[in-house]
Amino acid sequence: MATPDVRPYDALLLVSFGGPEGPDDVVPFLENVTRGRGIPRERLVEVGQHYHLFGGRSPINDQCRELKAAIEADLAEHGIDLPVYWGNRNWDPYLTGTLQQMADDGVTRAACFVTSAYSSWSSCRQYRENLYDAVDALPGGVEGSPVHLDKLRHYFNHPGFVEPNVDATLAALADLPDDVREGARLVFVTHSIPTAMNESSGDPEATYEGGGAYVAQHRDVARVVTERVAAETGTTHEHDLVFCSRSGAPHVPWLEPDINDHLEALRDQGVPAAVMVPVGFVSDHMEVIYDLDTEAVETAERIGLPVRRAATAGTDARFVATVRDLLVERATVERGEEVARAAVGDTGPMWDACPVGCCANPRAERPALCGRGA
Repeated sequence: MATPDVRPYDALLLVSFGGPEGPDDVVPFLENVTRGRGIPRERLVEVGQHYHLFGGRSPINDQCRELKAAIEADLAEHGIDLPVYWGNRNWDPYLTGTLQQMADDGVTRAACFVTSAYSSWSSCRQYRENLYDAVDALPGGVEGSPVHLDKLRHYFNHPGFVEPNVDATLAALADLPDDVREGARLVFVTHSIPTAMNESSGDPEATYEGGGAYVAQHRDVARVVTERVAAETGTTHEHDLVFCSRSGAPHVPWLEPDINDHLEALRDQGVPAAVMVPVGFVSDHMEVIYDLDTEAVETAERIGLPVRRAATAGTDARFVATVRDLLVERATVERGEEVARAAVGDTGPMWDACPVGCCANPRAERPALCGRGA
């Protein structure tokens, strides 16, 4: 088999959120995440207690290390000789330092894989703004930067992301007691965002189910997973999209229902069991191990509702191969050649460069890389 052609790229950049790696990091990390929002330090200390339940350490950096190693092994196995770098928005290794290292190493053009699969300001454009800042910090700034970056397309509906979620849902269902399995509700969970942010997510010229691309994309994936589960088991489970990790002011509307409120509602409706499917996350982030495995499980135990939590894609070989597939796909596009794009569901393959005005910054307009001029 011929080695995949990844020209014009000479590097791959793994871009992630970042997280504290020890107790002393927690509040400084939260200050980075919430900078400019006027959140009192006392509130950050309170939120930080979630991290201290796990030794003051978020799992996300270790998960990025594992994903980076898995990507490197997958590329090497397929004959692709390409260095893989890693940079975070909110904690070490910061994007600014990583981009400087790439420039020092002579990298001229890199493809960026972001560990966030959906469209919204917080899950897409904010990363693009941070990439702009990191490149702008290089000698010569954005206009004279020695490193050009291309963000790989959204992959929420790529088979390599969806199939691990299907199998994880099947495994979680199988782990439920026999007498409640057939009537179990599939509860797809993602990070809540302000409703206004959802409404401005995606292409401003398009119309989306649920008011914005963020909700529409999650609903599309939830339908696909539910249909695949039905095809495997012969049972069509009812399903819902719910949210976790709300962090905004009480007077600002955020996407609902919250997972805990929803579990109580299911119990009141007589639903016998539920499987929580964290389809909004690529690995077991703090939102998964605290909001679901800790808080939601405690709620379910209190109300007597059997629940199981499906695994995230993590370093599943199919998900790791997705990174390679998107890299080769984008390289082919950049060389002006035709390429087949893998996607499931109704949305279809996503764009390579974000449309003008896509996923607008809710506070102030800021420059961003990897878009069609905005």
